[in-house]
Amino acid sequence: MSLAAGAPPQGEQQQGERQHGPHSSVGTVWRGFATSGVALGSLAVFLLLAGAALLAPWIAPQNPFDLTQLDVLDGRLAPGSPGGAGGTYWLGTDDQGRDMLSAILYGLRLSLLVGIGSALVAGSAGTFVGLAAAQAGGRTDSALMRLADLQLAFPSILIALMVIAFLGRGIGNVLLALILVEWAYYARAARSAALVELKSEYVEAARCLVLPEWRILLRHVLPNCLPSLVVIATTQVARAIALEATLSFLGLGVSVTEPSLGLLIANGRNYVLSGETWISLYPGVALLAVMAAINLAGDHLRDTLNPRLER
Repeated sequence: MSLAAGAPPQGEQQQGERQHGPHSSVGTVWRGFATSGVALGSLAVFLLLAGAALLAPWIAPQNPFDLTQLDVLDGRLAPGSPGGAGGTYWLGTDDQGRDMLSAILYGLRLSLLVGIGSALVAGSAGTFVGLAAAQAGGRTDSALMRLADLQLAFPSILIALMVIAFLGRGIGNVLLALILVEWAYYARAARSAALVELKSEYVEAARCLVLPEWRILLRHVLPNCLPSLVVIATTQVARAIALEATLSFLGLGVSVTEPSLGLLIANGRNYVLSGETWISLYPGVALLAVMAAINLAGDHLRDTLNPRLER
């Protein structure tokens, strides 16, 4: 069958789609994402939790880490108990008299800051390393990938513990530990995607135009690598939140003056057997909810960005 007049050949059409990114349209991605009720529900839960965390200073009944607002006489009150100041502790209080609802909202702020912040920095660094390795090839590629393999050979918690043991506690050191844990995942993914793109015809055409290699990587190769990197970012945000909570639960994460879901869970473990389970239960539910929402949304986003996967 002959081609219609003015229609580009099929190969050129596919090549043009690849050059500009088949999934570059936000509307197309959103329509594919919105076909799943689970994905929309997960996104709604995440946005709700993130919004509540960002607005915590204005909507939380108290600042749970301001000692002037705490009353030890209100310690370990059950959910729904009236407070000494006339308010109601809807999720109860911990052993120091902190309102659990307020503490959870402030803890979510720290969890999202750590998770998203570490993903942005580690993603940028790992993507740069992966693109550089794919472009350089040879010994440079081998050296960078062996370094990534060496990092991936160790458990994430072990690397984080080593960094914290050497540098000490604190949110800055926790962020550094998470960045060192995560960058290799992005480097591996960016290199694999870039190696495929560098063999494409549009890259050869760009080189025939004598475009600088850095421009080819940033303007043409990187946009086509973003779908896989975005999916990895969603999983790494959830992993970073879980790892920070683990470190804080062990007493090796943020300091006791900073809010953390892991620290809140640890504070209530001594009262579980006495029936005061809400001190650990509600922070654990909040941690589980934000991680599940991110992972479920990320799974469907992966299917949307790569329709060749079987659903």
